[in-house]
Amino acid sequence: MLENFCNSTFWNSSFLKTPEADLPLCFEQTVLVWIPLGFLWLLAPWQLLHVYKSRNKRSPITKFYLAKQVLVVFLLILAAIELALVLTEDSGEATIPPVKYTNPILYLCTWLLVLLIQDSRQWCIQKNSWFLSLFWILSILCGTFQFQTLIRALLQDKNSNLAYSCLFFISYGFQIMILILSAFSEKSDSSNNPSSTASFLSNITFSWYDSMVLKGYKQPLTIEDVWDIDEGFKTKTMENRFEIFMAKGLQKARRAFQKRRQKKSQQNSGATLHGLNKNQSQSQDVLVLEEAKKKKKKKSGSTEDFPKSWLIKALFKTFWVILLKSFILKIVYDILTFLNPQLLKLLISFVSDPNVYAWTGYLYAILLFVVSLVQSLCLQSYFQLCFVMGMSVRTTIMASVYKKALTLSNLARKQYPIGETVNLMSVDAQKLMDVTNFLHLLWSTVLQIVLSIYFLWRELGPSVLAGVGVMVLLIPVNGILATKNRSIQFNNMKHKDKRLKTMNEILSGIKILKYFAWEPSFKDQVHNIRKKELKNLRLFGQLQSLMILILQLAPVLVSVITFAVYVLVDSNNILDAEKAFTSITLFNILRFPLSMLPMMISSVLQASVSIERLEKYLGGDDLDTSAIRHDHNLDKAVQFSEASFTWDPDAETTIQDVNLDIMEGQLVGVGTVGSGKSSLMSAMLGEMENVHGHITIKGTIAYVPQQSWIQNGTIKDNILFGSEFNEKKYQQVLEACALLPDLEILPGGDMAEIGEKGINLSGGQKQRVSLARATYQNADIYILDDPLSAVDAHVGKHIFNKVLGPNGLLNGKTRLLVTHSIHFLPQVDQIVVVGNGTILEKGSYSDLLAKKGVFAKNLKTFVKRPGPEGEVTVNDGSEEEDDDIGLMTGLEELPEEAASLTMKRENSLRRTLSRSSRSSGRHLKSLKNSLKTRNVNALKGKEEVVQGQKLIKKEFMETGKVKFSNYLKYLQAIGWCSIFCIIFSYVLNSVAAIGSNLWLSAWTSDSQTLNGTNYPTSQRDMRIGIYAALGLAQGICIFVGAFLSVYGCIHASKILHEQLLNNILRAPMSFFDTTPIGRIVNRFAGDISTMDDTLPQTFRSWILCFLSILSTIIMICMATPVFTIIVIPLGIIYVSIQVFYVATSRQLRRLDSVTRSPIYSHFSETVLGLPVIRAFEHQKRFKKQNEVGIDINQKCVFSWIVSNRWLAIRLELTGNLIIFSSALLLVIYKDTLSGDTVGFVLSNALNITQTLNWLVRMTSEIETNIVAVERINEYINVESEAPWVTDKRPPADWPSRGEIQFSNYQVRYRPELDLVLKGITCDIKSTEKVGVVGRTGAGKSSLTNCLFRILESAGGQITIDGIDIASIGLHDLRGKLTIIPQDPVLFSGSLRMNLDPFNKYSDEEIWKALELAHLKSFVAGLPLGLSHEVTEGGDNLSVGQRQLVCLGRALLQKSKILILDEATAAVDLETDQLIQTTIRNEFFQCTVITIAHRLHTIIDSNKIMVLDDGRIVEYGSPEELLENHGPFYSMAKEAGIENVNSTAF
Repeated sequence: MLENFCNSTFWNSSFLKTPEADLPLCFEQTVLVWIPLGFLWLLAPWQLLHVYKSRNKRSPITKFYLAKQVLVVFLLILAAIELALVLTEDSGEATIPPVKYTNPILYLCTWLLVLLIQDSRQWCIQKNSWFLSLFWILSILCGTFQFQTLIRALLQDKNSNLAYSCLFFISYGFQIMILILSAFSEKSDSSNNPSSTASFLSNITFSWYDSMVLKGYKQPLTIEDVWDIDEGFKTKTMENRFEIFMAKGLQKARRAFQKRRQKKSQQNSGATLHGLNKNQSQSQDVLVLEEAKKKKKKKSGSTEDFPKSWLIKALFKTFWVILLKSFILKIVYDILTFLNPQLLKLLISFVSDPNVYAWTGYLYAILLFVVSLVQSLCLQSYFQLCFVMGMSVRTTIMASVYKKALTLSNLARKQYPIGETVNLMSVDAQKLMDVTNFLHLLWSTVLQIVLSIYFLWRELGPSVLAGVGVMVLLIPVNGILATKNRSIQFNNMKHKDKRLKTMNEILSGIKILKYFAWEPSFKDQVHNIRKKELKNLRLFGQLQSLMILILQLAPVLVSVITFAVYVLVDSNNILDAEKAFTSITLFNILRFPLSMLPMMISSVLQASVSIERLEKYLGGDDLDTSAIRHDHNLDKAVQFSEASFTWDPDAETTIQDVNLDIMEGQLVGVGTVGSGKSSLMSAMLGEMENVHGHITIKGTIAYVPQQSWIQNGTIKDNILFGSEFNEKKYQQVLEACALLPDLEILPGGDMAEIGEKGINLSGGQKQRVSLARATYQNADIYILDDPLSAVDAHVGKHIFNKVLGPNGLLNGKTRLLVTHSIHFLPQVDQIVVVGNGTILEKGSYSDLLAKKGVFAKNLKTFVKRPGPEGEVTVNDGSEEEDDDIGLMTGLEELPEEAASLTMKRENSLRRTLSRSSRSSGRHLKSLKNSLKTRNVNALKGKEEVVQGQKLIKKEFMETGKVKFSNYLKYLQAIGWCSIFCIIFSYVLNSVAAIGSNLWLSAWTSDSQTLNGTNYPTSQRDMRIGIYAALGLAQGICIFVGAFLSVYGCIHASKILHEQLLNNILRAPMSFFDTTPIGRIVNRFAGDISTMDDTLPQTFRSWILCFLSILSTIIMICMATPVFTIIVIPLGIIYVSIQVFYVATSRQLRRLDSVTRSPIYSHFSETVLGLPVIRAFEHQKRFKKQNEVGIDINQKCVFSWIVSNRWLAIRLELTGNLIIFSSALLLVIYKDTLSGDTVGFVLSNALNITQTLNWLVRMTSEIETNIVAVERINEYINVESEAPWVTDKRPPADWPSRGEIQFSNYQVRYRPELDLVLKGITCDIKSTEKVGVVGRTGAGKSSLTNCLFRILESAGGQITIDGIDIASIGLHDLRGKLTIIPQDPVLFSGSLRMNLDPFNKYSDEEIWKALELAHLKSFVAGLPLGLSHEVTEGGDNLSVGQRQLVCLGRALLQKSKILILDEATAAVDLETDQLIQTTIRNEFFQCTVITIAHRLHTIIDSNKIMVLDDGRIVEYGSPEELLENHGPFYSMAKEAGIENVNSTAF
């Protein structure tokens, strides 16, 4: 039929049986024309529909668009001309074949369609349609055949038709031009990311990324240089898509979970439930213990249940499109992989057969190249899709975890310490990302194994089964090793967590460790954990080496056994080149899936653990706020109706049947006996579980928590908290909250940066910033949980009058004030007395006094006498002097940040405050104005950063090449001897590999000289034996190398970790002030683990790859020396690509880690401040902030993924060129070569592309990972404080008298700041009791810091018992002084460890100390006694108990000198009394220095030192000072003390 259609032969194989082969013209004009046209017409409708659906606004017409349309119009004209020619020729006879009519008509329609498609693309962002590009490529490829046929015809000039040929040539040229045009990308205004506008060709080769690589090569990239990601990948879009599926999936899972529960409860209904004994005394400690017991029960009982198996489904539904696309690409790639060995086989037979025409050889070479090319393109696009999907999965999980954290119920929150929640976000999300990247390997490996076995069977018949058998046997061995490895890793994670937890505590409590000289004890703790960790790592490494040995031996063993069986089974089987090298190529293909499958399975198992953890977290219960009702028509501000709430449904209710009405605009004081105040507040905020009843609230809420929560940012940001800035209101708030004086001193005023958790503010400042934040928000109801606890009396008074009281900023608002300060209560509208969760009494101050109930009794205990205006003054239990206490041990928060700031603060704060509180306030006005002008300047951006304003140094990020010294440092740590042995064993392995290849080609050349009948068995056995021996040698060399490198690298890890830990513990306090804890922990977490796990493997792989490429090239050059000519230019291309890439990739990796930390720190900050964020209802704003953070990180990750693909596609092209050129050379030099050489060369060349790729990957991995060494090294070289012990040791009983002399002592916190103590001179005699007072910032705390040499002197000296403290070691000094710090810091561990970490004292001594500290009965009542486990930060003891434990420490150490830093600030009045009495009785023969924030604690001292602005203004006995009417007198008067006896207890 087709014959008639063209009037010529359609197909005849004789056309191909000549050296000048060609295809019949009819075939070229029908089939080869219809293939591209069919492709276009099939896909066009679908494309047009897609464009119609997703159209944007139409783009303006560009030159590109015009050029393409004009060229297509030319094609249209050419087709019309051709049709016209045919019609003019047609004279009605049947000579003109139908094909001449149909083709021009087909082309006319097609070109019209192309015009339409190109026009429609103007509506899209991406102007080039991928399928049009494919159409042009197909059309040009299919046209080539006709092109060369027509040229041949013209050359022979067989009366050929010149006109048609010319028309064809011109249109062919136009098509090539259009293809070239469509390779260029057109920029679009709406998108700044070139990937979205890149053309199809630019997309598959990643050429759109060139500009970024160039930029990165010229200069280190910054965040601004990196392109944004597409809208579709933005966190918000992803999360919204995922949310829909997650909600559905969770609902189903919850229903299934309810069913499971009902079933269980029916089974268990027989068993009685354990309940708390209701009349058990409800003290905090009993509860804590109960909880501990319960937790143990839970752990030992059955594993808990939760809604399961919904996460995978939700993720699958979110990402199924990408999965499908990557699936198709992977299948194509896998099938093409198996074409290579077949082509290799054809090439070998071509070389072996002298009679074959040359063109077949060229055809095979070209086919080999084309197959490799398509393979590379498919593989890279597949990887791109998978990695981007991995990134999106990570993003989705991170965003969901953050969102969940904002709504998680308190009960669920208790199960997740912050570290664990951050882990969900970092580790688990990362695990899922890693699995997603390689998800398709699960089915693809199986497919590859099946196909390889099928092709091997065709080569070697049943003998293959022997080889496959060996492989199958090796799988379980690998599996066992992998599971063993996994359990080791699991154990190691536990050790790592424990080590990091200890590190975290050390760093949080570093100040205490320095005070008590406890660093060695904690250093040993860390070392012991690290020892176990390294032991596990060593074991892991040994197993790893075994696995490597097996993986190496597998292909060798398999090929040896298969060939041996093949040759031995039947004497007619002779191993020839074709068979041997094709099989070896197939075995090489097999090697990959076999090694990947066990790895994949284990990583899927690991991910399944992560998925379970995420399902449990994301499926946890949300905060149930249904009991909090908002009613705008309520006549009261807050109404409690029969409200009962609890923290834990299993425990007793914390708040019982509360009925309480609070009227609008009232100031309500919540006083206390026992507990329940804070819980009452939390209940109103909806933070507790409802038992019954409800609370109705009218209006919005602002909340000041007891423990102030401060964000990392400027003071201004903290106060505005996302609200609009209003200058006038802002100034009022600053003034009312007494923040102006602080801002005066802080470098940079309100633009001063505050560290994590507010570390560089003192307790009082934090509390005031927190109060200012609430005051600035315009809310209806203010819940104030003891905001005055951390500020001193006069500041407290100021704040009460200006903010909280009847005339304050908040008057007219409803205020609930929890307070211990009884002297504010007379000014309150209503007093509510809470005790044990119920309301004992309520009413106005006078009503309650008249009632003579609990309140009146309680008041009597503490009231000493009425003040001048008949107002009661009290020795109040909880005020402290605001400022520098927090400073002294901002331990709760973090190591003493204080430094920088107090410095300046101390100088002038006290001055301004004392002046302003007495004088008219003239001063404040000027200060306010100065601040105003300063703010204006700041707004204009004129103000330079004040010295010291930037507290947290920006994390140091290296740029450019990693310094060679870092490699040296690491290699030195491994040891040069080890390195030599490792490299030597790897070189031997390469030699053996070359040997076995040469031996195989010698073996296969036997087949040409000998046939099956006369093949000597001795020769056969020798061939097999030596081949096996060489294979075995390879495996053993690799095993030895791996084994040695494990030991070397672990040794390096050990040394560097030791150096890092030693140096960090020796760093001066100022280092901890300016470095966030997270950054130091990161060195111990991320960087150390990179060095433990990643670096050794990368290091090994790199050496192996490098040597294997070297040996491949040597082998190819030995066979075909001409090849060297090709190797040189390819090598140059290769190195230049590498250089370009590494610079960009390295910087992107650095940007990735630098942009990742803010996400985690913002997250942990959020978790800490949840109650505040929820109370202010700012969840949306925080969620938005998190999304922005993740997107910034995402764009770095995305860019990094693309840079890898950019590199890989270029390297694979280089590799494909190596294959192509070696194949071409073989075809050209066919006559001088034998089949075995060809097989030998090509099977190696086919292997080279992957190895090349891997080498570059490893080089950049090494560069990236060596950064860990660089960062560790940076902290190893941090300056240290003075030595712990020096040659000059003080006498053993020093200090025996306890005399202290200051002579002209000066000190400053950091070199760039002013002096804090400006020349102090005084003598403190033996056993004197000295009280140190002074307004906030006078330098009181700096005095203690100097005695312990936390601060080194800037001039002058301190001598104790005649020894200058600067001349002895720090530990000798610190070990001989005792301090009871202001923040009671405890470490996790036993109670005993907290009292005596070095085990110096006997049990009797410890019990004695506990008895004196009034803790004996409590500790004796604990089931474990002294071994009672203290949780992190001492959370399972009350603050009072913690303070008593600190007192116990002091009683144990009992040195001659005791320093009290306002030790009773946070304690209720009874505990305070206990501590004071103990100190008076037990330390009467010691020298005691008390830093007082409340005067009544030191009024009975022998001497009082009044500090002001770093100088001593008064020093003498209390009586003298009171008569002097100096500064001390005015302070005493403010506190209501008129003579020394007025406050005796």
